[in-house]
Amino acid sequence: MASRFLTLADVMEVLNISSAQAYALVRSGDLPAIQVGGRGQWRVEATVLEEYIQHQYAQTRARIDAGTLDERA
Repeated sequence: MASRFLTLADVMEVLNISSAQAYALVRSGDLPAIQVGGRGQWRVEATVLEEYIQHQYAQTRARIDAGTLDERA
């Protein structure tokens, strides 16, 4: 059975980003997450991560259609 929640390390791996970037996404609210346990470890629901990814695809498509995509990346 697949896990419902992912750690920030899992998010880092899926998105191929650094820990600072993953934490910034959560802190900013761009990627909704919850804190669990006594030490407040962050968890992201797998479906929420997938929704975030789909939203990023949609935003990218909109920027391409508008001709405002930054091609430096």
